[in-house]
Amino acid sequence: MLRRTVFLMLLAAAPAWAQTLSQTLPNGMKVIVKEDRRAPVAVSQLWYKVGSVDEQQGKTGLSHALEHMMFKGTPAVPSGEFSRRVSALGGQNNAYTNRSETVYFENVAAKNLPEVLKMEADRMANLNFSDKEFANEMSVIREERRQRTEDNPFGKLWEHIYLNSYQTPALRAPVIGYMNDLHALKADDLRQWYRQWYAPNNAVLVVVGDVDARQTLKTAERLFGAIPAKPLPPRNTVSEAAETRPASAQTESAVTRQPVLALSYRVPKLTRIDDKMPYALDVLSDVLGGNASSRFDKNLVRGRQAALDIGVNYDMFSREMPLFSIIAMPAGGTGEQELLEMIRSEIADIARNGISRTELERVRTQAAASEIYAKDSMSAQASLMGRLEARGFSYGDEAELRRRLQTVTAADVQAAARLLTPERSSVVVVQPAQVQPEYVKKP
Repeated sequence: MLRRTVFLMLLAAAPAWAQTLSQTLPNGMKVIVKEDRRAPVAVSQLWYKVGSVDEQQGKTGLSHALEHMMFKGTPAVPSGEFSRRVSALGGQNNAYTNRSETVYFENVAAKNLPEVLKMEADRMANLNFSDKEFANEMSVIREERRQRTEDNPFGKLWEHIYLNSYQTPALRAPVIGYMNDLHALKADDLRQWYRQWYAPNNAVLVVVGDVDARQTLKTAERLFGAIPAKPLPPRNTVSEAAETRPASAQTESAVTRQPVLALSYRVPKLTRIDDKMPYALDVLSDVLGGNASSRFDKNLVRGRQAALDIGVNYDMFSREMPLFSIIAMPAGGTGEQELLEMIRSEIADIARNGISRTELERVRTQAAASEIYAKDSMSAQASLMGRLEARGFSYGDEAELRRRLQTVTAADVQAAARLLTPERSSVVVVQPAQVQPEYVKKP
């Protein structure tokens, strides 16, 4: 009886700490606030729906470069002051850019949230950086590219995955931009990019934490509501034919002793809630490479010891045509082509014979557990809501999306495996660079 009473008390208490409210301001900005009163902190995430797929040839890297410049000040908050003030409030802040969006986030004591939102609203409308600051920051970005792409085998691998998988320039370009473009960009290019895309009608604000949802909506409206909407430029085409001839490419890296390889397939994204294939592809990715009990790990890493590591990447919420990518590093004694055939054989086995009930139940259980763990993080909750809103869905779709993932059948997964055909595929291999022996002069 006591346990039942406690359970009913928890049910009754749930709305008090988990209320979620949203509002679209007259200028088009979406604001979502979720109450979570387990700790006196709040997470703020401001999502701008612009990333590398929105850029043009010769101007790659604009979105990422502008992310850096957003910390270079406004008349009210001079360069460097944004992060210093957040730190002085006991908080943390950062930002990131990906192919689809640019996101600015802060984690602060809930009582200091209005001050953080005030600064975010200020730099949405009043960014002001000098040509000198631009030149200095571009040097930093070029060094970042050297470290993360040119001197990193996996960074180089991912750059060549997109180059090899697509023909459309906007889909091929790396988020950080090509090095030639990073030398050619001008400060006015970034100022124009800012004026084009940084508008309330191209942004979503998500707040999760120990806040009053209604009051926080009012605060957001007071701070952001007067910023005028802007006409947005036309978007690039972000899809192309899924089936073409198989493609392959090879490059090298001086900082790896083992080859790394990627087998990628052009596959569908989720465009409507009731699409079936994207859910099946998501489950297939977990069956193949979700964890230590997945097929690749069990059969190729621990079983045949043919690979040191294998992972699977698929994002069904992608704005552009997504890739279903298998990333692997062969073990010593296993050639990359040999490992590729083993990977293809695992996929073909599912396409022919399907998966077991045990495998399907394991993936469902892991998905349910991940949902529970995600709710323990305010940042994870905010990120999922922002991602759904930025990618054309609603934060309110979360429960239905999870429900549909749980209803994927073994036959659906088998159909997804059959979709991974050679005509959709591309292969990239990064080989260890051959180091030339130093010339030693004989005495």
